[in-house]
Order: sequence, then structure tokens, then C-alpha cells
Amino acid sequence: MISRPRPRLLTVFMSVLALVGVVALSGCSDSTASGTGGKITLGFSAWPGWFPWQVAQEQGLFAKNGVNVELKYFDNYTDSINALSSGAIDANSQTLNDTLSSVSGGAKLNIVLVNDNSTGNDKIIAADGITSIADLKGKKVAVEQGAVDHYLLLLALQEAKLTEKDITLVNLPTDAAAAAFAGGQVDAVAAFAPFTSKALERKGSRAISTSAEFPGAIPDHLVTSAKVVKERPKDVQALVNTWFETLAWIKGNKDAAIGIMAKRGGVTADDYKSYDAGTTIFTRQQNLDAFTPGVTPAHLDFSANKIIDFITSTGLAQQRPSIEGLFDDQFVKAAPQ
Repeated sequence: MISRPRPRLLTVFMSVLALVGVVALSGCSDSTASGTGGKITLGFSAWPGWFPWQVAQEQGLFAKNGVNVELKYFDNYTDSINALSSGAIDANSQTLNDTLSSVSGGAKLNIVLVNDNSTGNDKIIAADGITSIADLKGKKVAVEQGAVDHYLLLLALQEAKLTEKDITLVNLPTDAAAAAFAGGQVDAVAAFAPFTSKALERKGSRAISTSAEFPGAIPDHLVTSAKVVKERPKDVQALVNTWFETLAWIKGNKDAAIGIMAKRGGVTADDYKSYDAGTTIFTRQQNLDAFTPGVTPAHLDFSANKIIDFITSTGLAQQRPSIEGLFDDQFVKAAPQ
């Protein structure tokens, strides 16, 4: 599993991993009839582009938009992906790569919003003396296998004319991978913010490759089950409306917002500010542009097909997933301007 287009991009103070809570689908006859009602479980995890959900919760913006949300934070990102695929939660913030891997495995999902594009906050960090991806040959590299930075690592290795067989891959959850690198147990680590801050505590360490080198490769989204879109469209609309209202609140209350998001990420406000350029939060117009079919990485259909080619050729997905109906822009189109 893996992932995170961009036309003209707007950066915002944030690094986010979103966590989508669990929706009780039973006993919701009203929601089936009217498209709203009951609780939506929205999952997110530690990524700068997803922490605005924490702001939405603490500022009461879900309730303001008429949706009852249980916000569920996952310490382990992969657990959130599996929870959505299995139906344990109703929605999740996750990458395009990881979503395509889930669809390949049979999950029925819809991408209803682009949260952001990773523009540097996914990094491959190496020990002192390792200055390029080519230098990783024969080295121990920690990464969460099948997750977004495994994809970044494979892209970087491919560009350096290496393969995964040229390194010793150490499979660890991202937080543990960063800690293992900081503790000198491995030679390099592929991780996303805020775990990159932990990894860079190792003396002499540096980023030797980042997602900034692969534009459009890692877009991040609000992904819902197809069932929720069909049965509760008003609640999905309320989630999307809440997202854009939250971005407006953050823009007008930056210090307070950074405090909330930094606390959720377990980092200082100054650390959080350093993630700014590495996560590009998408405006409503950028969402509309991304959902429009096209022939550049700025367009989701183009990025998806490139990702599918890669994940199938490298074995990250066992079969080619269909993207028919995956990208659902109706809610972004209906969001207030």
C-alpha cells in the first residue's frame, strides 16, 4: 500500500496525517433515507496534510456543518488503511498509492477530496558519509513495507538504476523505523513528517532524496467507502465543506492552528512550521483542476495510471486496479466557494 497532483499550488502551515473515525452503519435508517444522520468515523494519522482534521474537531466545525464525526487517530498509518478497506471506519485520509493498492485488493472506495500533495515532507534520510541514493547499495534501509515511503524509496532506487535487491530492507512501522535510524541501528530510513524530525536527530544525518523530486507522485486524499457515498452523500458533503472551512480558519488563526496541529503531531510549533513547504495544501480550485482528466502529474487520472504501472511492475499490487468511478468530484464542486 502507498501514496500522496498539482496545478498552481498553495502552501499552508501544516504537515498532516489524517485519521478517519468509524461510522456506526447499523440503526441508521434515517441516513439511508435522507443521506445524513448517525455517526461518521473518520480516520487520520501523522501527516502534516491531515492534521487540519484535529483543528476542525477542536473548533467545532464538524458540528457547525451538521455532521456527527468520530475522529479516530491511528498511531500506525497502515492500520488506518486496513480499517477503511475492511469497513471498520467510514472514511480515511490516505495516499493515492495506498488507495489504489486497496482497490486492487477488492476494496470499494471513492476519493472525494484532495487534501494535499507531498512536496518534500517524505524523505530518505541517510547516515553521515552516505551522500546519494547510489551509496545505499549494500546498506540497511528501514521503511514501512508497502506504505507510502516504500514507494518513494523504490522510485528513488529506480532513478539511481538500483533495485530493492541492492539494499537490505528492514521492515518497521514508520515511527519505529525513524527511531531505529536515530539510534544507529540502520544506515538509512524512508519516512514522512513528523517522523523525519526524529530521524534527523542522528548526528551528521541528511536527506538524500525527497518527494519534491517526484512531483505529483504522492497526493493525499479524503477517501470514503463507496457505501457511504451512496447512502450518506449529505454527510460526505459536510465533511468536504468542513475541510475547506477549516483551511479558512487556519489561515486566519495561524498561531492557534499550528499549536493544535503540533500538539497532535507530538512536535514543537517551530518543528511544525518547518514542514510548511513540504506539504502543499490544495484549495478548492486546485481540487477541481486535479479531478479534471489530463496528461500531466497535476491530474489525478494521469498520476493514478503512472502509479498503477509502477506498483504492478514492482509487485506492490498483485493486479491492475480499475480507476473507473474512483475519483468523485461532486462534493468538491458543490462546496461553497
